[in-house]
Amino acid sequence: MTDLNHLYSGKVRDMYDAGDGLLLIVASDRMSAFDVVMAEKIPDKGRVLTAFSAFWFEHLSDVVPNHLVATDVPDLPEEWVGRVQLVKRAEMLPVECIVRGRLTGSAWKEYRTSGTMHGQPLPAGLQESAELPEPVFTPSTKAAMGDHDENISFDDAVDLVGKELAERARDVSLELYRRGAEWAAERGIVIADTKFELGIVDGELVVADEVLTPDSSRFWPADQVTLGSTPPSYDKQPLRDYLETLDWDKTPPPPPLPPEVIESTRSRYVDAYQRITGLDFAQWPGVGA
Repeated sequence: MTDLNHLYSGKVRDMYDAGDGLLLIVASDRMSAFDVVMAEKIPDKGRVLTAFSAFWFEHLSDVVPNHLVATDVPDLPEEWVGRVQLVKRAEMLPVECIVRGRLTGSAWKEYRTSGTMHGQPLPAGLQESAELPEPVFTPSTKAAMGDHDENISFDDAVDLVGKELAERARDVSLELYRRGAEWAAERGIVIADTKFELGIVDGELVVADEVLTPDSSRFWPADQVTLGSTPPSYDKQPLRDYLETLDWDKTPPPPPLPPEVIESTRSRYVDAYQRITGLDFAQWPGVGA
C-alpha cells in the first residue's frame, strides 16, 4: 500500500489504484468554500468523513450494497491512518443522486422565484426550511472540475442511464435518505438534503464514495430550525460565515483563516459525527496521534 499509482485528486479526496479491481480512497483535510480550496486544512476532517461513511455503509447495507472493502488497511503512511477506504472499483453513474427533504439552498431560491423546485410545482405558501410534502429525488449532472453541476429532470436521467437503472437509483436514493433522516431525527438532527454517488460493481447497483456526511448533506440541529430562515448547520458554516465578512471576491487565492475559524469548523464536524453515530470520535484510528 506504500507504492500505489495515483489516479486522481479532487477537492477533498485522492484516489489510488490498489490492484485486483480495488481502489484506495484517501480523504484529506482539505476544505473548500465557494468552490475554492482553502490554504489551511481542517484537522481530522478526512477522518470524520471516513468514519461517517463507514458507519452509514454498515447501517444502511440492507437498503443497497456498497463498495467498501475495509477502512483498516495495513502498511499505510501514518498520516493516512483513519482516512482511507479500500473499495471495489465501480462504474459510476453520470448522475448526482440528490434527495431533498427541506426547502433550502438552491431549491428555496427557485421556489421563491417560480413556485417550483427542480422545475416541478410545489404547494404555494411554503417558507424557507419548510419540510417538503415528501422527499424528492432531484438529479443533476456531474460537472467537470471547476464547473457547476446542472439540475436535470428525471427524464434526462433516464436518457443518460436508461429507465430501469434511473428508477432503481431514484428508489434507492429516496430509501437511503428516508432511513438516514429518521435515524438522525431521533438524535436531534435534521438532514435537510443530501447527495449520493451510485455505481455498478459486478452488474449490481452500489452506493459509493461517501454517505450522509457533512460534506454531502445539510445537517441542522432540530431545536434550532425556524421556518423562514436558514438554520445553523453542522458543516463548514463557521468558515462560510467568516468568509462572508471579508472583502473577498470568492476566487483564488483564498484569504488566510484564523485559528478560531479552523477549530470551530473542526468541532462542527466532530459533533455531528458523535451525535448521529453515538460513537466517540477520539476512538477512531489516527485521531490524536
